[in-house]
Amino acid sequence: MRILVVDDENLARARLVRLLENAADEPEKVALAGGSQLEVVGEASNGHEAVKICEQGMVDLVLLDIRMPGMDGLETARHLLELDTPPAVVFCTAYEEHAIAAFDLQAVGYLLKPVRAEKLLAAIGKAQRLNRVQLANLSTDQPARRTHISARTHRGLELISMQQVKFFQADQKYVTVRYEEGEVIVDETLRDLENEFEDLLIRVHRNALVAKAQIDGLVKDSQGQPCLRMKGITDTVDISRRHLPAVRKVVKAL
Repeated sequence: MRILVVDDENLARARLVRLLENAADEPEKVALAGGSQLEVVGEASNGHEAVKICEQGMVDLVLLDIRMPGMDGLETARHLLELDTPPAVVFCTAYEEHAIAAFDLQAVGYLLKPVRAEKLLAAIGKAQRLNRVQLANLSTDQPARRTHISARTHRGLELISMQQVKFFQADQKYVTVRYEEGEVIVDETLRDLENEFEDLLIRVHRNALVAKAQIDGLVKDSQGQPCLRMKGITDTVDISRRHLPAVRKVVKAL
């Protein structure tokens, strides 16, 4: 079993790696399907690194810290599910045992920090792939908002930081995200994006959402129609008459 250790704390990663290496030297202590052996194939200090490593297809199990800056463990797991072959996941958490129910982690496997060797081996022995129903339950009443949008492209799974997003635009059944490095099609709807990022985005047209922080100014196109100029790119975004008053308020406040 090939294992990736993910934690933003160096000491926490080092402890898990040491426990795994010790267990690998004593294979009789953990029962794995098919008689496979434990092998630490990598470490990651954040969710973005973890997804990139798992995308290479060399990971069977991720030991995943929940509380990490930026992309936390729950969001990381959500992106892992987009892979063709998602790894199994065991969450690591410093929450007290009575608080575990808030995440319903019993359904997928979890370890309380500081991790004990016997608990680690038991969790590995029962580890299985996370499914979407389980992931939907891995949240408090108010799930943390994503920091990244994922897109499947010819390069594999790409993670796009919301800080880089310029705008989202719908064309028939497809939604394109324009960001600093180009544009890709994402499996999202404008309505869901608007609900999730209501304080970051503003609807400027029935087919477009714009990142407020990326607006560079309100201008007119060659036909005299209002549109938005965006920071760092030459693209402009059309504004419908219906949404123009709200857009003007946002631009004035910038």
